Amino acid sequence: MRSQNALVLDIGMNGAFVEHYGTVQPGERFRLAFRWQSEDVEFLCEVTRSSVVQTPGGDGASPVSHSGLRFVEAVGESGRRLHDLMTTFITRVLDAQKANAAGESHAAGANILARLGEARRTRSRGYFAYRWNGERWSRTRTTSRVQPVDGFTVPEHEDEEEVESLCRTYESSDAESRDLIRVLADLTVAER
Repeated sequence: MRSQNALVLDIGMNGAFVEHYGTVQPGERFRLAFRWQSEDVEFLCEVTRSSVVQTPGGDGASPVSHSGLRFVEAVGESGRRLHDLMTTFITRVLDAQKANAAGESHAAGANILARLGEARRTRSRGYFAYRWNGERWSRTRTTSRVQPVDGFTVPEHEDEEEVESLCRTYESSDAESRDLIRVLADLTVAER
C-alpha cells in the first residue's frame, strides 16, 4: 500500500481487508503485494471503505486504519496464485471440519478452526451501532456494547454482507423479532 507495509486481516477472491498506518479514501487505487509459497502475488486495488481505528498508531504519529479493498486487476499470474491460496486454505478448513465432526482432535485441525478469522477479530477494537429510523440506517463506531432500542450493536469485524442481511431482516421484523435480533447481537459482542 503506497510503498508501506499492511497487515492482511482477511482476503478473498474479490478483495482484502487490511490494517495499515495512515488514511486512505474510497476510490483511491494502489498496488497490494504479498508472497504465497515463495511467489509474488500482486493486485491493483481500489479502496471501498476505510476507517481509523486508533490515533495515534504504534509509530506515535500516524493513525491506524482498517480498509476494505476491491481487487481491480491481477498482475501477471497473481489471479492464479490467489486461487491456489484460497483452494489450499479452504481444503485445510474443510479437512479440519470433517475431522472435528468425526470427533478427531488432532492438533492441526483444531488449531486451524480456532485460528480461523483470529487476525481480524483480534485487531478489531470496537463496535458498530446500527440504528434504524424507519427509513434509513445510520452506523456509528462505538466502544460500547450497549444495544440501542432502535437497532443493534455488533463487533466491527462482522462481515458486511451478514450485517446487511441482518439490517434487512430487522426492517421487516415485528417488535418481538427485533428484540430477538438485539439479544443475538448482544451475545455476539459478549463473546469478545
